[in-house]
Amino acid sequence: MRALISVYDKSGIVEFAKELDKRGCEIISTGGTFKILKEAGINVISVEDVTEFPEILDGRVKTLNPKIHGGILARRDDEKHMKTLEEEKITPIDIVVNNLYPFEEKLLEDNDHETMIENIDIGGPSMIRAAAKNYRDVYIVTDPSDYEKVLKNLESGDENFKEYLAKKAFSYTAHYDSLIANYFLEREPEDFPRYLNKSYTLSEELRYGENPHQKAAFYEDSYSKNHVKYNVLHGKQISYNNLNDMFGAINAVINFEKPAAVAVKHTNPCGIGTGESISVAFQKAYECDDESIFGGIIALNREVDIETAEKLSKIFLEIVIAPSFSKEAYDLLAQKKNIRLVEIPEFEKLNHRGKRFKQVLNGIIIQEDDNTIWNDDELEFVSKRKPTDEELEELKFAFACVKTSASNSVVIAKDGGTLAIGQGETKRSWAVEEAIERAGEKAKGAVLASDGFFFKDTIELLDKAGIDVMVEPGGSVKDPEVIEYANENNICLVFTHMRHFRH
Repeated sequence: MRALISVYDKSGIVEFAKELDKRGCEIISTGGTFKILKEAGINVISVEDVTEFPEILDGRVKTLNPKIHGGILARRDDEKHMKTLEEEKITPIDIVVNNLYPFEEKLLEDNDHETMIENIDIGGPSMIRAAAKNYRDVYIVTDPSDYEKVLKNLESGDENFKEYLAKKAFSYTAHYDSLIANYFLEREPEDFPRYLNKSYTLSEELRYGENPHQKAAFYEDSYSKNHVKYNVLHGKQISYNNLNDMFGAINAVINFEKPAAVAVKHTNPCGIGTGESISVAFQKAYECDDESIFGGIIALNREVDIETAEKLSKIFLEIVIAPSFSKEAYDLLAQKKNIRLVEIPEFEKLNHRGKRFKQVLNGIIIQEDDNTIWNDDELEFVSKRKPTDEELEELKFAFACVKTSASNSVVIAKDGGTLAIGQGETKRSWAVEEAIERAGEKAKGAVLASDGFFFKDTIELLDKAGIDVMVEPGGSVKDPEVIEYANENNICLVFTHMRHFRH
């Protein structure tokens, strides 16, 4: 039995090699691995002595040689293969132990391009793939955590175990190549490249999925250079639904520069508020819907102070997300056993960027993020009555809120806070009726934003409710009727020519 050992991560390798040596396994090795095994008193042969060819090109070429790859790839049940090995004086290699240059680690260190190039492993992936292809005859070991399992399986030669190692090996090299592909793609970005190579690494198995009968796990994007770190300071494990709702809450709160608070249930906001302080912002979000917020997710874009914490502590909440928590705020909130406190220290890095993915039949669809509220130069003041500066500011706030809610959606807002959100209806007038009912008497003098155009029946409902300042994308064949009604009833109507559907 012969083993080829060449590893960058040398944890546990000496102990593993000693056990192989005890079993009479001949060991060949390269570079730093050869040195450490030799110093440990292990019988080891240099790859150069096997290939009868020196390492060249500053170590770029060591194992790319027929005497190595022939020994790995030869099928033991193929007489022709084995005869070729005999004729060429090539010894079969039965175990390949290999892990790769630290491209991922160097990526996180933000090294220069030349350093990154030199940390692209060539010989390693070639050996791994060769051994994995010939897994029936060769153990391919890429993970130190498998060393003990390999030793236990050497006598039985369990083919199922060998196939497990091969599967793991191909996943490993695919992950590695994905990191490299994305590194180059970042250097020369393309909107929609011919091949999309994404790798995700298992972060944790979750308690369950959307429902208790569904298994679930969280996989983190392996290309971690642009990750935004978050810390769960207090509370039990984050669930599948929590992760989804957290994403929705964060995507909503990053639309606002002022102190802002967003309350989310089932990825949809049930209240959004802004103010001069985070406490005031949260109060507005809470007052929008003081029932649905129960068991909700709260995202805040400022540190949680004691005043805000006192308000938060009076409600049952699943999660509070913020850049930080003051000591007094943390001590108060942490008294609640079931609340999760999530800190995102790099909150300023959160922004609308990159692409969004969604699973569909036979694949995924990708689009640019919806990162604009509206373009000022495309606004059209279509009614005779024009908005004041204050009203325009309110309209922009409301339009920012409506883009975070499921279509067909409308938002009634006043003084930098949502009064009611009507969302997810198949008919826009139903969403308007729902929002008006929720806002009640508070609707009078408020503004409304809609993610899509509406018809005359909608503007009539708003007029009766006392809402006379509104914004919508426009673009319907019925626009003239809506504009005519607005002019006849002294209503301020603004078209953005930009819609914000979210399905």
